Amino acid sequence: MVTQITKTCVNCKRSDEQTPLLTLTFKGEENFICGQCLPLLIHKTHLLADQFPGIELPQSSEH
Repeated sequence: MVTQITKTCVNCKRSDEQTPLLTLTFKGEENFICGQCLPLLIHKTHLLADQFPGIELPQSSEH
C-alpha cells in the first residue's frame, strides 16, 4: 500500500488539487508554496518564519 502525502501551501494550506504549487527546500525539508503566496515569501519572509524555524531574516534598515 502506497501512502500519498498531501502537498499544501505552507501559507494558505491550499492543496495541489486546488492551485499549482512550487516546491522549495529548507534545511533538507521539502515544502510547497503557491504562486499567490510566493510574494509573501520573497518580500515579507518574517511572516512565514514560524514555518521555517532557524531561517535568517534580513536586518531591517531605516530609511
